[in-house]
Amino acid sequence: MATKRWFWTTIAAVAGLVLTMIAPARADNPIVQHIYTADPAPLVHNGRVYLYTGHDEDNSTWFTMKEWRVWSSADMVNWTDHGSPMSLATFSWAKQDAWAGQAIERNGKFYWYVPVVTKASGRPAIGVGVADSPTGPFRDALGRPLVENGEIDPTVMIDDGGQAYLYWGNPNLSYVRLNADMISYSGGVNRIPLTTAGFGTRTGDPNRPTLYEEGPWVYKRNGLYYNVFAAKCCSEFIAYSTAPGPTGPWTYRGTVMPTQGSSFTNHAGIIDFKGSSYFFYHNGALPGGGGFTRSVAVEKFSYNADGTIPTITMSTAGPPAAGTLDPYVRQEAETIAWGSGIETEVSSEGGMNVGFIDNGDHIKVKNVAFGSGATTFTARVASVVAGSAVEVRSGGPTGALAGRCSVPNTGGWQNWTTVTCPVNGLTGTRDLYLRFSGGNGFLLNVNWWQFGRGSAS
Repeated sequence: MATKRWFWTTIAAVAGLVLTMIAPARADNPIVQHIYTADPAPLVHNGRVYLYTGHDEDNSTWFTMKEWRVWSSADMVNWTDHGSPMSLATFSWAKQDAWAGQAIERNGKFYWYVPVVTKASGRPAIGVGVADSPTGPFRDALGRPLVENGEIDPTVMIDDGGQAYLYWGNPNLSYVRLNADMISYSGGVNRIPLTTAGFGTRTGDPNRPTLYEEGPWVYKRNGLYYNVFAAKCCSEFIAYSTAPGPTGPWTYRGTVMPTQGSSFTNHAGIIDFKGSSYFFYHNGALPGGGGFTRSVAVEKFSYNADGTIPTITMSTAGPPAAGTLDPYVRQEAETIAWGSGIETEVSSEGGMNVGFIDNGDHIKVKNVAFGSGATTFTARVASVVAGSAVEVRSGGPTGALAGRCSVPNTGGWQNWTTVTCPVNGLTGTRDLYLRFSGGNGFLLNVNWWQFGRGSAS
């Protein structure tokens, strides 16, 4: 949401909603609060969940999207902002619409399939970005579209035998068999029959007899293939079908998430992580949110014994933590469970930093394992003013003060220095709040932080 100047004027207009959303300590959905995000596509890799999303621009009155973003988490509650490793500019042949895609890993490379509108034809096509890291940077793998039939929303799956499939489409549902290089395909474009037995019955629209609308998410679990999709615009709900094989025949199974959430679209992504199952979606829950200013959220769920998916309802609480966060190793400041007022930006030291901080802004980090207790807090900071500070608190943004690190004028917003201060009272596993204080205007930037068990220097 972006820019905080607009954020605070919105708060004044919808004060009741904001108080409902940010006051309770448990309200951690949506999982990103400082920009609008949409179309979640999670990927599990090396003990982390990498989340690939679109980015709705502030104040949008259409699906105005110019870049994609990446986030990651090891515990499903604290999410690290990795910025934008791919945008429309990545594809020289693309004109507009950085819409819903999905990334997958194969042979040490990461392939991100996305729909964009081409300059040449003015129609949607599917492009492929490739990177050596899940966080990018991604480059155009082909210099042209992989496939173009005027439709959107690719999802990708690698079957047990190694055959990869790319599915996409609105109003149709198509697929290709990708070759092992993941950037070419064999056998042409195939159309999946949209039958009412396979995808449910829609009434009132003779041109769309089934519930299938867009945004397929195809995966395999325990020998069964699932196709979870956005159903019956508008407003959409999330439905699903299953099949014994990757190309069908599909059988409609019902609703996963009913219509709700103040966005007339929805988009699903499902993963298993650390022994649990998670359902990602988007809604319009943030201030100023709606159908064109959406936000990604997540719920934990359990499959029924027969493999069917239960009905899932949106929540503000989000899932419980799937692990603890270690405060005694360096943690990026942009690793956040909930942020109030802050923004992020590219850091001169690499990665991202938290910036544009005003007095009273804060960050919450959940489930921090302090153990027997921390004695020092260190932060990497930059500022052009004197008299600001990072306050270390627990119990809430104005809760018990554990310590206060003064931040000097470093001579530039990207001129970094390290500050350390003593802390006390931080034991066990608890939520951490970093509250920023000082005068008027922007106060400081924070790149990373770390606690210690020694004495302050």
